[in-house]
Amino acid sequence: MLKIAVLVSGGGSNLQSIIDDINSGALNCTIEYVISDRIGAYGIERAKKAGIKTIELDRKELKSDLSNTILGLVKGKVDLIVLAGYLSIISGDILKEFKNRIINIHPSLIPSFCGQGMYGIKVHEAVLEYGCKIAGCTVHLVDEGTDTGAIIIQKVVEVKEDDSSEVLQKRVLEQEHKALPEAISYFADEKITIEGRQIKIKK
Repeated sequence: MLKIAVLVSGGGSNLQSIIDDINSGALNCTIEYVISDRIGAYGIERAKKAGIKTIELDRKELKSDLSNTILGLVKGKVDLIVLAGYLSIISGDILKEFKNRIINIHPSLIPSFCGQGMYGIKVHEAVLEYGCKIAGCTVHLVDEGTDTGAIIIQKVVEVKEDDSSEVLQKRVLEQEHKALPEAISYFADEKITIEGRQIKIKK
């Protein structure tokens, strides 16, 4: 069975969607660790309620050692690292040790509205300011860049004329909660083939 570590920075609603799908039997994996880069993140509380081992790290204290610290915790213990609302940049040896085995959920249709400084509500504000007719989310592999890894899955929502950034964010988040467990299932069920930027999913 696929063993995963989930990394969070905030509320952990995407983590909850993974926990719910595991509990319902829709997702065939186990969460070995939930790791936060911020002390007091609510995602840690969600994990504790589900009986999952939790680790709280302080990104301000660890700074450039954060990724190496995480690598030390998960190396040899998990098969896949899942970034679920994790805001720190992954860097260093962990990218080599877990090449093609780190995934991230981003609240836009990459390559639009992504990269440095594009996270949370800022993404949805930018989508509305640009006048986009559709928005959505992307699950992608994590590489040396920021939101530059190969795309695994994307889900689309309509942008409505009376949308506020908060309303749009909520609609996109509903799709995130479907997309992230679905992407994990591709790894758990061995349905994913990675060839450079081309990712193929067995039907």
